[in-house]
Amino acid sequence: MSDFESVPVNDVPADAALLDVREDYEWVAGHAEGALHIPLDQLPARLDELDPDQDLYVICRTGGRSFRAAQWLTGQGYAAINVAGGMDQWLESGKPLVSDNGLKPLVL
Repeated sequence: MSDFESVPVNDVPADAALLDVREDYEWVAGHAEGALHIPLDQLPARLDELDPDQDLYVICRTGGRSFRAAQWLTGQGYAAINVAGGMDQWLESGKPLVSDNGLKPLVL
């Protein structure tokens, strides 16, 4: 597979296409507003939801799943960038979170 880039949370542009590959329960508890949610195991079946001409910033909780997803997406011809540190670092950096459960957003 091709090489891909990893960037720290603070280097993710405000208008970036953010792809969250965490599980449903993690997403519901807290995620970046405007992110697209496709759990890692659903990525191959839902590839057509992604724009191959757009830089995709891929995020998970700590960076492991997003690393694998970015590696795979790059091999499929997509411009994927791993977000190092994931949502844990997103939260620590004070970036905004929203939840889908009506509770205060958190990272699981």
